[in-house]
Amino acid sequence: MASATGIPERNPASTGYGEDEPLLGRAGDASQQKDKALPYNLILGTAPIAQLGIWVLTAAVWGSVFSHDFIFFSYHPLLNSVGILLVSQAALILQPTHTPQQKKNGTYAHAAFNDLGVAALVAGLIVIVKNKGDHGHFESPHAILGLITYILLGIQALVGITMYFVPAIYGGVNNAKSIWKYHRMSGYLVFVLLLATVAAATQTYYVKNVLKLQLWAVIVTAVITLAGILPRIKKQKLGL
Repeated sequence: MASATGIPERNPASTGYGEDEPLLGRAGDASQQKDKALPYNLILGTAPIAQLGIWVLTAAVWGSVFSHDFIFFSYHPLLNSVGILLVSQAALILQPTHTPQQKKNGTYAHAAFNDLGVAALVAGLIVIVKNKGDHGHFESPHAILGLITYILLGIQALVGITMYFVPAIYGGVNNAKSIWKYHRMSGYLVFVLLLATVAAATQTYYVKNVLKLQLWAVIVTAVITLAGILPRIKKQKLGL
């Protein structure tokens, strides 16, 4: 989900089919144009589909929380939903970049969104740990999946930051570039796990019986979100 190190790849802005095209659709459908500002990437191509899904999902979580008495636990779903929303924006704003300058600007925006998103997610984790006190923290499928996702997210963020800003750790820029495709692949996997964790949360006692957030609603909005994000993946950036 992070950009390359600013060294140009083959230009994907052509109108024909090729290795630079997204997994679905032509290359130009999800390539930032020279006359468009970076924020335009958030609504480029199939991005509006992803935006619809992730914003509706966030609204569903917040609506469920604020339709009941607000307690300390309430911060957990609120913070986590915001974190996932920000992480989705990090992917959407970076995906269409392809020129060196676009990649550089996109990387900084991507990092900013991700940093805020991870901060919100970590805050959500702190809330649930404090809320449970001495009781078991990681017993339900939701808790176990959430813990795994938190760990992978932390590794993902750490690797992304160091690969781009401190490539010497990996033996130089070329070595860092050689594993960027794995960073991208794992980024999409972690995002799917984040959505799966929300789905699993609907089966916990409090969410199922009090907040009444429906599993089908989470699944539908998650599928819509992925339907907008995944088609914009460029095959070349995954080494395909």
